[in-house]
Amino acid sequence: MARGVTYLEGEIFIMALDRSNTPNDLSAFWMPFTANRQFKKSPRMLVSADGMFYKTADGRDILDGTAGLWCCNAGHNRPKIVEAIRKQAGELDYAPAFQMGHPVAFELASRLRDMAPDPFEHVFFTNSGSESVETALKIALAYQRAIGQGSRTRLIGRERGYHGVNFGGISVGGIVNNRKFFGSLLTGVDHLPHTHLADNAYSKGQPEHGAHLADDLERILPGHAETIAAVIVEPMAGSTGVLLPPKAIWSVCAKSPANMEFC
Repeated sequence: MARGVTYLEGEIFIMALDRSNTPNDLSAFWMPFTANRQFKKSPRMLVSADGMFYKTADGRDILDGTAGLWCCNAGHNRPKIVEAIRKQAGELDYAPAFQMGHPVAFELASRLRDMAPDPFEHVFFTNSGSESVETALKIALAYQRAIGQGSRTRLIGRERGYHGVNFGGISVGGIVNNRKFFGSLLTGVDHLPHTHLADNAYSKGQPEHGAHLADDLERILPGHAETIAAVIVEPMAGSTGVLLPPKAIWSVCAKSPANMEFC
């Protein structure tokens, strides 16, 4: 048994690792959301991709039905995208955003702002969905303090919701298996009921049933109306089963207190 050393933000974490001398035994990579022992006994390797299809190690084509993990929506190996990545890496691979900048980052932010509906005015770049949620929660809390509403610290999520795998995200998230190993998580978090209802089975488009469940926010409000900082709800639930929101569910936004933020 050897010891591996990982450096993270100036601190040193020591982890015991089983360092086998067998080449390519797959043991080094601890895979997320995967039964690792099972996978490594019978690995499913993707070695390339083109358009809508992955290519497996044994030469089969597999339809990429989830666009990577919802991040390759334009498909794989698109010549214009490949060339743009190659060109930018050759010009400047990275520039810090602390007290410095790069023209392309400002250009992208402006284009995103112009495409977004009112009242969105600013763009804050992050590296992942999990980081985006953590940042949104922090911005909501900081905003409440900045406007003199520092008592607003309570966060409202929804059952079956997925908001990433960092502590804030799994606190406001509602997938039990993502939460159960990590103690009390963030305090001051409530959850609205989910809308995965049998009456909505085989619905075409947005289902008819379930909008009344958003009224549960009004049940929470009387005791916490002055302490809620933000409500975070997926426009369309993904990881919990790709659930479209019922019609009229967002009407609850119009009835919320003016200082309550929806993420």
